[in-house]
Amino acid sequence: MAAHAHPLFEIASAPEPQVEAPAAPVSALTRLAQIHAEAVDTARLANLLGRSLYATAALAVLGVAALAAGGGVASPSIAWAILMTVGLLAMLRAYAFAIRQPFERAALQAFAQDIRASMLYAGFAWGAGAFLVLSGTVSGLEVVLFAAVPTLAIAALLREREAALLFVAPAAGLSSLACAVRPISGGALAAGAILMGCAVVAVILEAIARGGEKRQLAALPRVLAAS
Repeated sequence: MAAHAHPLFEIASAPEPQVEAPAAPVSALTRLAQIHAEAVDTARLANLLGRSLYATAALAVLGVAALAAGGGVASPSIAWAILMTVGLLAMLRAYAFAIRQPFERAALQAFAQDIRASMLYAGFAWGAGAFLVLSGTVSGLEVVLFAAVPTLAIAALLREREAALLFVAPAAGLSSLACAVRPISGGALAAGAILMGCAVVAVILEAIARGGEKRQLAALPRVLAAS
């Protein structure tokens, strides 16, 4: 009879090591698409950085013109000039910090946040001018021009949906409110025209943004084919 090994002398077989399947490599095309998207976004932010200086200069010139048209010596006008100066300095400060690293993605993203906050403040400051700068005898057309000219200038110069709308919305909203609460001839009609104009600018900015996204998507296959 064959001798059976005693259980004490049996050697337990070591468990086979579990070999993990290697992680699936990221597709080269997917990575190239990511690089392309980052490059496009960096270029967009760099363009916003350059355009912001023109927008700042335009607001400064328009502010001086509004003060000159309104007299520019009364206390409310001086208060409005201070409000606008604070906004312009904030925009210049954001530009000065970002221009030191004009193609660093992190610096450009921080700049985009700063300029959006500055444009929001500047929009409220400009809209306050409808109460502080415009005289009591102003006409509805003049209020419309006061709101429309900077709105169109900012939208045309920045060409960036979020930053421009953050200025346009409060500037148009406060200007239309001034038409409603101040004794302005044709105030109701002027308020409606301002709000309609704001809506049109918003639609145009949205169309520009969507057109830019479509151009980026259309260019992607050509980039992939060239790789």
